[in-house]
Amino acid sequence: MKEKGNAKMFQVSTLQALALGYSRAVITVSELMKHGDIGLGTFEDVNGEMIVIDGHCYRADEKGDVSEADGGIGVPFSSVTFFKSDRSCEIGSIDSIEKLGELLNLRIEEHFGLNSMHIVRIDGSFKSVSARSESGYRAHHVTLKDALSETQKDFRFDNVNGTLVCVYYPDYMDGINASGWHLHFISEDRKLGGHVFDLSLEKGTAYFDTITNIELTLPHGPAFDTYALKGASKDEIKSVEQGKKDG
Repeated sequence: MKEKGNAKMFQVSTLQALALGYSRAVITVSELMKHGDIGLGTFEDVNGEMIVIDGHCYRADEKGDVSEADGGIGVPFSSVTFFKSDRSCEIGSIDSIEKLGELLNLRIEEHFGLNSMHIVRIDGSFKSVSARSESGYRAHHVTLKDALSETQKDFRFDNVNGTLVCVYYPDYMDGINASGWHLHFISEDRKLGGHVFDLSLEKGTAYFDTITNIELTLPHGPAFDTYALKGASKDEIKSVEQGKKDG
């Protein structure tokens, strides 16, 4: 077990900026991968959902098809870390994302971790995974909600084995990232994936990594200063990060 406090979350930009439409490249995929081997995010122009797992960066397109991302692709928003599990637990049948979130909250609360950041990897067998992704929307100062209304597609994977990458930020960091849990899925064969808004888990194993340090890389250049970040609506952030297209 690693000593608590050694792990660091590396974050690109803020969710407030992404929500308000700052979807330009801040760094590249290759640069991002120097800072972590597990995490999630999106790509330049919000062109697909990012799943970082086992030191590889994957892109889920608007159909839920996954391919490995080219190192030169831009990254406007992401959270990654080098994964070193604190502990693990077996998980039985869970029939909704809300119930999974309650279980994960209980497990981190048992270790006095609600004010820390966490990344949890869950390898399991799923009855279903309801997810979404999107194609690129090449416009700026168009909110994430409005862009997704044009490009987002929902899909469902049934009877599939795979991995959930679950990122947790505490309430007081809301705006830097989404408070609570944010889940992306990738199938065991690395062919299917996306941003998860519901699921039915048969069984799995959860591996926890508690994170108490953060490095935040902000966009550079004058364009970033044209965004009034405090104006990002918490309701809009919640709807795009935790809900499906019509939610």
